Amino acid sequence: MSELQILLISIGAALIVLVLLYNGWQEWRARRSMRPTLSDAGQDVLLQNTVQRREPGLWDGEPAPVPPLDDTADIDAACEAVIDIALAHPVPGAALAEALQDVAQVGKKPVRVFAQCEGGGYGAQVQPDESYVSVQLAVVMANRSGPLTAIEWSKLWNQAQNLAERFEGQIEAPEQSVVLSQAADLDARCAAMDAQVGLILQLASPRSVAAITQAAAEVGFVQTSKGWAWMAENGLPRFVLLLDAAAREDTHRVDLLLDVPNSIPDDQAFSRMVAVGRDLAGRLDAHVLDDQGRTFQDSSAPPIDRQISALYDQLDKSGFLAGTERTARIFS
Repeated sequence: MSELQILLISIGAALIVLVLLYNGWQEWRARRSMRPTLSDAGQDVLLQNTVQRREPGLWDGEPAPVPPLDDTADIDAACEAVIDIALAHPVPGAALAEALQDVAQVGKKPVRVFAQCEGGGYGAQVQPDESYVSVQLAVVMANRSGPLTAIEWSKLWNQAQNLAERFEGQIEAPEQSVVLSQAADLDARCAAMDAQVGLILQLASPRSVAAITQAAAEVGFVQTSKGWAWMAENGLPRFVLLLDAAAREDTHRVDLLLDVPNSIPDDQAFSRMVAVGRDLAGRLDAHVLDDQGRTFQDSSAPPIDRQISALYDQLDKSGFLAGTERTARIFS
């Protein structure tokens, strides 16, 4: 073997050793930045017995309760997975707020940010004139897009790592397997309580969007930032009016939708929508159909009211009072 071959072999071996040393250092660095706190799967905040994922509809079920949460400014440990970042030094609020600008959502899951002030204060708003010593990233573990996925959790983890590297922070987080298991369980439980019930107003002839919304206002619908809604006495929506998104001028159809988890509990929730729908149909010369496109019979309303009322009770007992912010995070 020539001296040149021996030299090349030696250089190659040295490079391999350097790569192995570098990879080991990277792994050690990552382990040092992460201290898992929820590795004990026996401390699951949700009980067992799951049901399969189903689309919104009306059906029976007795999901296990989730602890109620009164203060929506707090982390919801039963519904959110949290990554905590302890900052090495107090960080000015302005710098922290700038770093958190893009931390609002991972995939289809919203993320809430909480921060602890140097003086001990804690909240969901970062104030520019305060300094902060820790940050918590709380992602909802399930909503109508399904349970939190491994990809979504990885994205949140990457955001947390970026913050930790920027401010010399140390990360504390649950194990991914625990988070995904809890997310699947929460998703199954909430799917069993999800329901959206609709009516279709099929117009005899096309009407302009302006004419339809004018008639809707006349029967009591109110325009909000999210569209037209029929409001309860407390100013929250009971049901909403939907128009074909593709309609620019004229349309043949108007939909009324009662989103049960996101409406106000009412023993006659569906009957109210039917009465308003009949009134609006008369003004628009429309035929009232159920959400399957069949002629609607008013005698169907009372049984549906009873099913919806029972569902309101199930939501309440499970810690998801209909029409509240907490419930909206899961049923959205």
